[in-house]
Amino acid sequence: MTKPNNFLQNLMKPFKLNSSKEGPEEDDLEKIAEQEQKQFSFETLLSATKDFHPTHKLGEGGFGPVYKGKLDDGRAIAVKKLSPSSNQGKKEFMNEAKLLARVQHRNIVNLLGYCTHGVEKLLVYEYVANESLDKLLFKSDKRGQLDWKKRYNIIIGIARGLLYLHQDSHSCIIHRDIKASNILLDDKWVPKIADFGMARLFPEDQTHVNTRVAGTNGYMAPEYVMHGHLSVKADVFSFGVLVLELISGQRNSTFSQQHVEAQSLLDWAYKHHKKDRSLEIMDPELASSAVTEEVKTFIHIGLLCTQGDPQSRPHMPRIVVLLSRKPSNLEEPGRPGVPGSRYRRSRRPGGMSSTAGTFGTAGTFGESDSRTFNSSSSTNTATASTSALRETPP
Repeated sequence: MTKPNNFLQNLMKPFKLNSSKEGPEEDDLEKIAEQEQKQFSFETLLSATKDFHPTHKLGEGGFGPVYKGKLDDGRAIAVKKLSPSSNQGKKEFMNEAKLLARVQHRNIVNLLGYCTHGVEKLLVYEYVANESLDKLLFKSDKRGQLDWKKRYNIIIGIARGLLYLHQDSHSCIIHRDIKASNILLDDKWVPKIADFGMARLFPEDQTHVNTRVAGTNGYMAPEYVMHGHLSVKADVFSFGVLVLELISGQRNSTFSQQHVEAQSLLDWAYKHHKKDRSLEIMDPELASSAVTEEVKTFIHIGLLCTQGDPQSRPHMPRIVVLLSRKPSNLEEPGRPGVPGSRYRRSRRPGGMSSTAGTFGTAGTFGESDSRTFNSSSSTNTATASTSALRETPP
């Protein structure tokens, strides 16, 4: 047996629940490992992290601690170490390992490789020097670092990353948890989409699939929350929320607690847009740097992405085009979608049934049904797994 085969066999052992069910997934991973040659020796990671010294610990993720390291060639890395006691972490670990093995894009965090050593299972990522977007955007003392040019480029970069996942990667991938805390910023402020523990491969021959809900409150599309309908348009919705958060500097999930005139950031932006006063939602920190026509256009695009009817939302290829040039005449957006809102839906294909999710205690949804997918299900239990890929300031 070749070295890559030995590596994958050891990597998969703790996750085999049913050999007939897991077989195809193991075969896929084995092929990927043979092709990619992304193995790291445990000794290399010990040396890079100074024996996983506590001073190198960046944080604690959903499936274990994350450490900063430095390879002999000078590259900085972030090492996710799987906790043997984390059952949910095992699912997310394998999901990330499988989906990111062949994914490489400037706006997606780079999975450099894997390591298995006895009971130790590790994922090795590029190290991202700056903070996650939420740590800057939602902190009044740090938001000023994000002028309009930076926010403009962050929006464009996230859109390009999603376009790659939906259309240009080896298979269509739905992230399912696009949000500010899952966007990392490198030392040049380039955004990188991270945390693929809940991501799903999407069947090419279907318009949507039905699955239990997993994601973060405030970013999930209404058809997904209410009916379990998952498609690329769920990521589009989340992207639209993020666009409006970047422009306003306000978090959608807690918006209604501070504004009595609107039930959500989306509703607030929509009402101002209809009155031709959309610039009034702009973060005051942008007053000196904003290009007003660009801001208005981006608000309009954000509202198109968050419409209640998923069929009315644009696909990522069109979104990237709209963001990259000055569109002459954009269609008017419909009312933004929120859980409980009604819209006219197309009839579901025969044999598909809806499954609803329930809120978790942390404002996230958990998923336990994988009937539609061949990959294992997962629950979003923490955001630390993403934020720990970059250094948290003291």
